[in-house]
Amino acid sequence: MSVARLTCDEFLAGVGELADLLVDTVDAGASVGFLAPLRRAEAAAWWRGRSAALFAGLLAVWAVRDERGIVGTVGLAFAESPNSRHRAEVVKLMVHPRGRGRGIGRSLLDAAERGAAEAGVTLLSLDTETGSPAESLYRSAGWVRAGVIPDYAAAPSGELRPTTLYYRRVAVTEVREHAPTR
Repeated sequence: MSVARLTCDEFLAGVGELADLLVDTVDAGASVGFLAPLRRAEAAAWWRGRSAALFAGLLAVWAVRDERGIVGTVGLAFAESPNSRHRAEVVKLMVHPRGRGRGIGRSLLDAAERGAAEAGVTLLSLDTETGSPAESLYRSAGWVRAGVIPDYAAAPSGELRPTTLYYRRVAVTEVREHAPTR
């Protein structure tokens, strides 16, 4: 399995698979911004809602596929403001339960970091549920814990949980625009 940055057309064609991934990830207890049970139509609408940012070059999305479809994804949300174009946020890093423990999360995170460096981004940030398995991934990948915010987001069950903020400096490899890929 390899990580591929989705073009705008690939993204739109993959909305159904991305929706399935989101539903299954939330059902498995991942805190990625949604409450359970998440309906597939709602998940697909959420993904379609990201297309404007993707087409505008404000979002990049990578995916990993296995024989059954998209098994993991990560996004990189680029800042719009002139004073913050040096930074981006890693968003919606998700690995389907059937793909966990196979290095997919690390591969996706590495791809987002490389994409940031290629776009001239020098600082990345992300947030994750405190105590989640994702925290060990971020720490082992060299991300720095910036702090914890109590009761920041609801877990899929609706219970308020703390969120840990992380950041990572990125060495720029090649400065270029982060325009969409068609």
